[in-house]
Amino acid sequence: MRFLFRLSFLFCFSAAVLLGQSPDAPLPFQLKLIGPNIWAAIDDAKGDAGANAGFVVGDDGVAVIDTFENEAAAKALLGQIHSFTHLPIKFVINTHYHLDHVAGNRAFAKHGAVIVGHHSVRAWIHTENLKFFGEKIKPEEKAMVQNLLAPEVTYDTGVTLFLGTRRIEVTYMQGHTGGDSVVSIPDTGIVFCGDLFWRHTLPNLIDATTSTWISTLSEFTEEKADTLPNSALPRAVIFVPGHGDVGNAEDVQEFQAYLAWLRAAVKKGVDANKKGDALVAAVMPELTNFSRIFRARIFWMRARNWKAPSAFQSLRKSEALCWSLSVPAAPRITVHF
Repeated sequence: MRFLFRLSFLFCFSAAVLLGQSPDAPLPFQLKLIGPNIWAAIDDAKGDAGANAGFVVGDDGVAVIDTFENEAAAKALLGQIHSFTHLPIKFVINTHYHLDHVAGNRAFAKHGAVIVGHHSVRAWIHTENLKFFGEKIKPEEKAMVQNLLAPEVTYDTGVTLFLGTRRIEVTYMQGHTGGDSVVSIPDTGIVFCGDLFWRHTLPNLIDATTSTWISTLSEFTEEKADTLPNSALPRAVIFVPGHGDVGNAEDVQEFQAYLAWLRAAVKKGVDANKKGDALVAAVMPELTNFSRIFRARIFWMRARNWKAPSAFQSLRKSEALCWSLSVPAAPRITVHF
């Protein structure tokens, strides 16, 4: 037994060294076992990983969901996976194209993983990610975006993946970017939501269509018998968000209520012909009241206390938060406050 323990330690140490990570280095995420051989990797409080990820171990391989904002975090996750299993990483699933969910793709591909994503991820990964750096994007930032590894296998409405007998359903849904996917493990009731669900964290809505997003969130929680509409998802009980800690159906409904409220608040200002700073001034008091009434700790965070992914930081200055909403009479409104 002592020999096996030492051998296991040596394997973990060797994997960390090979991946360029000190075995004593703190992880940029917290690993949580949320189901049988299913882990969620939750970004740390400083935002060092940039977003959440996760992985599923099957009979003959591993599937990884999203790959963080940077290669260092991706390599740290690789090391953790290798410490749990000797099985190969077969698939990496990108839930959408945003930089903070795809920047580690190449690190996994070097270990033989096939990158899977909606066709929009492949189409947008090298173009739309540029906007997060602003108009004064630096050459090295542009080169970094161009070096992102796009999905090698794409789909339109979804795809079914197998790890031996373990089935994984990837389903296309809309709202956050227009090219989002959720990943479910049907035998467990666990759903990795990507950025279609944010728990206790302000959402990035720069590409969002909030009306569609609100409808999509209903599909997460309004089951018909044993499945969700238009998918093979079982009755889900655990929801892993793109940002924030692991949640349940009530958390998803609270986030949906927030989007519905915010949409209505902004529309009210637009209907009163308010624009720019005037629109911000009209919405801010209602946002403050909403926060106080509707669990302020969940949805209202000062920007200086919430570290946005570095790719988004050029869009936020001081206490500013950039929210883009699709509302009637204003196809795209950017609200800064």
